[in-house]
Amino acid sequence: MKKHKLDLELVLPSDAAACEACVGRMVDALGSSRGIEQAHVDRDDPTSPKLCLHYDPGAVRLEEVNNLVAKAGAKLKARYEHLSVPAAGLRHQRQAGLVEGVFARQPGVTHATVSFGSGYLYVEFDPTKTNREALLEVASKAGIVADLGAKAPAETDQEHEEDGHAHAHAHGGRFGERSELIFSLACGALTGLGWGLEKANVSSQVTTGLFVLAYVLGAWFTVQEAFVALRARKFEIDFLMLLAAVGAAVLGEWFEGALLLFLFTLGHGLEGYAMRRARTAISALAKLVPETALRVVGGREEEVPVVELVVGDRILVKPNTRIPADGFVGAGSSSVDQAPITGESVPVDKRPVSDVESSLANPDTLAAESRVFAGTINGAGALSVVVMKAASESTLARVVKLVAEAETQKSPTQEFTDRFERVFVPVILLVVVGLLFAWSVIDEPFARSFYRAMAVLVAASPCALAIATPSAVLSGVARAARAGVLVKGGAHLESLGLVRAIAFDKTGTLTEGRPRLTDVVTIESASEDELLAVAIAVEKQSDHPLASAIVDGASARRPGLAVMNAAAVEAIVGFGVRATVDGSEVTIGKPGLFTLEEALPAAVANSVSKLQGEGRTVMIVRSGRRFLGLLGVMDTPRESAKAVISKLHGLGIEQTIMLTGDNQQVADAVAKEVGIRVARGDLLPEQKVAAIAELAQSKSRVAMVGDGVNDAPAMAKATVGIAMGAGGSDVALETADVALMADNLNALPFAVGISRASRTIIRQNVWASLGMVAFLVPATIFDFARIGMAVALHEGSTLLVVANALRLLAYGRGGNA
Repeated sequence: MKKHKLDLELVLPSDAAACEACVGRMVDALGSSRGIEQAHVDRDDPTSPKLCLHYDPGAVRLEEVNNLVAKAGAKLKARYEHLSVPAAGLRHQRQAGLVEGVFARQPGVTHATVSFGSGYLYVEFDPTKTNREALLEVASKAGIVADLGAKAPAETDQEHEEDGHAHAHAHGGRFGERSELIFSLACGALTGLGWGLEKANVSSQVTTGLFVLAYVLGAWFTVQEAFVALRARKFEIDFLMLLAAVGAAVLGEWFEGALLLFLFTLGHGLEGYAMRRARTAISALAKLVPETALRVVGGREEEVPVVELVVGDRILVKPNTRIPADGFVGAGSSSVDQAPITGESVPVDKRPVSDVESSLANPDTLAAESRVFAGTINGAGALSVVVMKAASESTLARVVKLVAEAETQKSPTQEFTDRFERVFVPVILLVVVGLLFAWSVIDEPFARSFYRAMAVLVAASPCALAIATPSAVLSGVARAARAGVLVKGGAHLESLGLVRAIAFDKTGTLTEGRPRLTDVVTIESASEDELLAVAIAVEKQSDHPLASAIVDGASARRPGLAVMNAAAVEAIVGFGVRATVDGSEVTIGKPGLFTLEEALPAAVANSVSKLQGEGRTVMIVRSGRRFLGLLGVMDTPRESAKAVISKLHGLGIEQTIMLTGDNQQVADAVAKEVGIRVARGDLLPEQKVAAIAELAQSKSRVAMVGDGVNDAPAMAKATVGIAMGAGGSDVALETADVALMADNLNALPFAVGISRASRTIIRQNVWASLGMVAFLVPATIFDFARIGMAVALHEGSTLLVVANALRLLAYGRGGNA
C-alpha cells in the first residue's frame, strides 16, 4: 500500500476546504473508490492541510488516483457553494433565529447560520438551484443587509459605523442601532400623552389619534419581524404580541395596546443594546491590530497596510505601539504586553533569535521569548520583527474567527429551549383559541373572553427563555477570550462546567518540558569539579536533549570550571556516550550500560536507587575503571503547577490524574510534588485514550489537558479537550475544544471557573424565565393580571436574564460573577 498527499485547497475550492462538512464528503467519496484503502485529512500543518490517500498500486495507478480526486472535487464544487458575509441590521438574538428559518426554507439551501454575536451570515447552498445574488436578495427581504465588501467578522461594526448610509439602512432609520429604542421611547411618550389627555376628558378623536401614532411607532419593527416569521412559517413571539395589541384595539382598549407595544419594544431595544455590549467585547479583539506597519526594505522605512505584509518581511515596531503581525524578534529587546492574546497580566521580556534564516525556515522551534503576536503592545524598546504569518492567518485573526463561530454553536441547554419553544408556542395558541370561547361556558361577554385570551398570549410568550442561554454563552465566550481562554462554543462552555475529573499530560503541561540537571553525586575520591568538567567535555559534543541539560546545568553550577577536551566521541544508542578525555576512556550513560558485564559497586547502586526513587533520570560517569559519580536529570514541574492543582480541587474537581509515557517512578515523583492524586506512567498513546475512557465511566465527564499534538487522541476522547500554549501552536488552536493561549497553567482554574459560572447563570436564566411564564399564565387566565401588568413582568424578566448574563463580562475582576 502506498500513500499520496495533496494540498486540500488544490482539491477543493477555498470556501469548501474551510467547510468540515465538505471535507467529510470528499473523504467519504474517495474512501469508497476502487483501490483506495483509506482517505483522511492530515492536519499536522494546519496552515496547509493535506488530503492523504492510502492506495493499492496493484489496483489503481497514481494517475488514476489524481483523476479520482479531481472528479470528486469538481462534483463537490458543482453541488455545494458557500456564502459567508457580514449581516448588518440584526437587533437581537431572536431575529437571527428568524432569518435562519427564512433561509432554511429557500430551495437549494442545505445549511444556514446567522450569528448575532459576530453579526455574520453563513450559508451553504446548491449552485444548481440558487445563487449568491438570490440569497443576498433573500437576506434583504428578511430585514438584514449582507455586505460583500467586508473581510472579517469583527470588522463589520467598524465598517458600518464609517458608512452612515449603509448603517442607517441596515437598522431601519437614521438613528442606526438606536432606532428601535428611540421609536419605543417615542411610542411611550405618545402613549403617556394620550392617557393624560384621556383623563382630562379631551376629545376621543385626539386621544385615539395619539394612540394610533403610538401603535405605528411601537409596531414598526415588530411588524417587519412578524412578516419575516411568516416567511419562515413560524409563529414567533412578535406575532403573538402584535395579535394581542390588535385585539386590545378591537376592544377599544387603545391605551393597553399602546402600552403593550411600548414595553415590548422597549424590552427589545434594551435587550439589543445589552447584547451588543457582549458582542463588542468580541469585535474589540479584531480592532487591536493597527491598520499600517513600518516595513524596512534596504534600510528604508515605508508605511504599508498590514494586509500587504508577507512572510519574511521585516517591520519596525516602535516603543509603546501595537505589533501589527505575528512574527519573531530579529533584533532589539523589549517587554511586550501579551494580555490581548494570552491573558498574561505581566509583560513578557522578548529577545532576538540567534539565526533569523533558520528561525524562518523552522518556526516551530521558536522560543516563547522570541515570538510576538499581532495586537500585542510593545514596551520601551524598539523591535525589528520578522513576519511569520499574513494578516488573515495571524493568531488574533484566527481567534476572532473561532470565537465568532463559537457563538453559533448551540449548547445542550439552548437546544432544549429551542425544542421546548417549538412545542410550547403551538400549545399556547391552542389554549388561546380555547379561551376565546370561554364566554360559551361561563357567564361573561365575548369581549371579556377575548381580552383574557390576549393577556394569556402576552404572558405565555417565552421571550426570556429564548434569550436566556445565548446571552450567557455570548458573554461567557467573550469574557474568556479577553482573558486568553478560547472556548469553541456553548456546548464546550457548558461541558467544562460539568467536569468532575481532569487528566493531565506530564511533559510540557505539568512540567517545563525541558530536562534540567538537578543532582550531582560524587563517588569515593572524585571531586564535583572533576565530575562536571569531564561531563561537560563529553556531553557538549552530543545533540541529545539530556546532554544539553547536563552541559547547561553543570556550566551554571560551576561557571569558572576549566574546559577539558574530549576526542573520539561515540554514541551508544539507547544507553549513553563514550569518549576519550586526557587519555582516559570516559563512559557516560544509563545504569543498564554498566551492568551488562558486572554489577555496580554498592555505593553507586545505592545512589542510583535513591535518585530513581525521587523520579530522576540517572546518568553514571566513569573514567577508565574509576566511577566519578552520578548526574540526576529531571523535567521539573512548573512553578505554578502545585497552586493550580490546589485551586482546581477547591473548585470542586474531584479527581486529578496524570498520564505520561515516562516511567512510573518519575510519574509518582512529579505527581507528589504538584499535588496530583493519581499518576499513571509507562503509557502508550492508545493507553492514554483507554485511561480517559475508563475515567469517563467513573466520573461521567472528564477533561484532558495537553499540548494538542501528541495528546490529540486522548483529548478527542475526553468530554472536553484543553490545549495549552495555543498562542504559539497552530495544531493546539485547531484540535482543542478549549485553548489556553498562554503557555501557562494559571489560566486553567479561570477556564473552569467561568464555565461553571456560565452554567450557573444559564440555569438561573432558564428557571427564571420558565418561572415567570408559569406564574403569568394562570394569573392572566384567572384575571389576577391585566395585559399591562403581564407585559411589564414579561419584559422585566427578559431584561433580567440579559442583565444576569452580562455579569459574566466582569467575571474574575475583583470577584466572581
